[in-house]
Amino acid sequence: MSLQKTLENHVKQAVSASFNVDIDAVEFQATRKEFAGDITVVVFPMLRYVKGNPVQIGDTIGNYLIENVNDVKAFNVVKGFLNIEISDAYYLDFFNGIKQDDSYGFVSPGPEDKAVMVEYSSPNTNKPLHLGHIRNNLLGYSVSEILKASGKKVYKTQIINDRGIHICKSMLAWKRFGNGETPESTGLKGDKLVGNYYVKFDQEYKKEIESLVASGTSEDSAKKNAPILLEAQDMLRKWESGDEETVSLWKTMNGWVYDGFNETYKNLGVDFDTLYYESNTYLLGKEFVAEGLRSGVFHTEEDGSVWCDLTDEGLDKKIVQRADGTAVYMTQDIGTAIQRIKDFPDVGGMVYTVGNEQDYHFQVLFLILKKLGFDWAKNLYHLSYGMVDLPSGKMKSREGTVVDADDLIDEMAATAEEISKELGKLEGYSEEEKKALYKTIGLGALKYYILKVDPRKRILFDPKESIDFQGNTGPFIQYTYARIQSILRKASFNSDVTLSDAEVSLHAKEKELLKQLQLFPEVIQNAASQHSPALIANYTYDLVKEFNSFYQNVSILGADYEHEKTFRVQLSKTVANTIKNAFSVLGIQVPERM
Repeated sequence: MSLQKTLENHVKQAVSASFNVDIDAVEFQATRKEFAGDITVVVFPMLRYVKGNPVQIGDTIGNYLIENVNDVKAFNVVKGFLNIEISDAYYLDFFNGIKQDDSYGFVSPGPEDKAVMVEYSSPNTNKPLHLGHIRNNLLGYSVSEILKASGKKVYKTQIINDRGIHICKSMLAWKRFGNGETPESTGLKGDKLVGNYYVKFDQEYKKEIESLVASGTSEDSAKKNAPILLEAQDMLRKWESGDEETVSLWKTMNGWVYDGFNETYKNLGVDFDTLYYESNTYLLGKEFVAEGLRSGVFHTEEDGSVWCDLTDEGLDKKIVQRADGTAVYMTQDIGTAIQRIKDFPDVGGMVYTVGNEQDYHFQVLFLILKKLGFDWAKNLYHLSYGMVDLPSGKMKSREGTVVDADDLIDEMAATAEEISKELGKLEGYSEEEKKALYKTIGLGALKYYILKVDPRKRILFDPKESIDFQGNTGPFIQYTYARIQSILRKASFNSDVTLSDAEVSLHAKEKELLKQLQLFPEVIQNAASQHSPALIANYTYDLVKEFNSFYQNVSILGADYEHEKTFRVQLSKTVANTIKNAFSVLGIQVPERM
């Protein structure tokens, strides 16, 4: 339990015993450096309950704490601020309880706890993964790991969008212009090959629009009636009706894409427990559209399309099935959610990692599922995130102006290599070790740069800036971890002994580091409840800054006394373990040497 949590109840008891009133909350803040103290109680908010002079109220509470709380050793009051000094014994007792705990900060799920299913990635099978997918994957994977660390059972999943007009566009373009090309014959990853034909479709589509407009057709009509688009729409109808040739081509090209995706996921360091395919789940969605029609949740329009009227709930009317009977995204998402609960009855909630352009879609989906009578629908959460921009502007898949995920991963490793060589830190490494380290640093830089930003905010991604070895970056934190490992390798004495508070008198820098360590379990829980890896990332940066201040001001291996040396090595080791644990839930590796 953090110092703040520990003191909160004592302060409430002090107010109740001294003034015969109960207060709802206690406001704390860090003690200003010019005053003695480890934590400060702000007295002013208590004036709503306790009448009197803030200084006198602070004195009364301080005296109560001195008399009744062993760990409070002194206090001072400055205006309406009660600065409390905590005994070294309190911090040492806390430290002795965690120093051997490799899983410090993590909680195991209870046997009765409901599981959470986290969906992320969820790509379309008509193009390779790009920078936007990277943010999606990193967020979804990290939130999964944070929820696990907070004590939840978690299933990681994705819905692969393997059907629809966009898939047919790639298929049709390959059929027209591919001349039998395959990943093997071209040497291209399958997802890249298929993505090229998605771009090719768009190029041909635009040519046909220009031709139709030149012959007198209106632009709107040309966009709707371009022959290549009409053929793609016909291909979709053939696919939904089970046309053998169309389904065979679809299976072949999707297979190419899956192989490409799996390679990218492996390089990015993300994984999944289970996969769902839109080509399967849309059928269950259509079943529940029929069920919703019978129960009055949905209605049919004159043209035969099926809708859900949500105007009474402040939303709009939403189509759930087209007039020709084909499914829309909403149909598939209804089916997918229901199928997941059928497959995993222990799931009590789901997290959908999807960009903020789909905010309205998920409002509607969650409301429809509630209307269909599913109790678990109240535990659905849309992890909405902002887009990733580059200095050159917004990416567009159909125009081929995306930043390819594989290329970016390679570029990050290359940038890490370039900067590492400039710094000259890798003497004695084999070429293989260097290559592995460049990838660890490059991926760490990429992941940290993206995850340190609140998910809801848009990001302007700058690869060079992300690999800076100074400041709030992944490499800076990785370097600090490696520095601690170097200290531990040099500690040629037994540092596993337990020291008593009689032996240790804490330096101010040691105490500040212990305070920061004490926050970690609470940060994990807050990050889980807010679905925000940024809280973990920025906590880790603060911990590393605190360690570096300690390192610069306190001699570790050169301490005057053996017990000081022992304690400082133990403290450094615990900081390294906490960095490793924090980075593990961000999906970032930490190198032993750097």
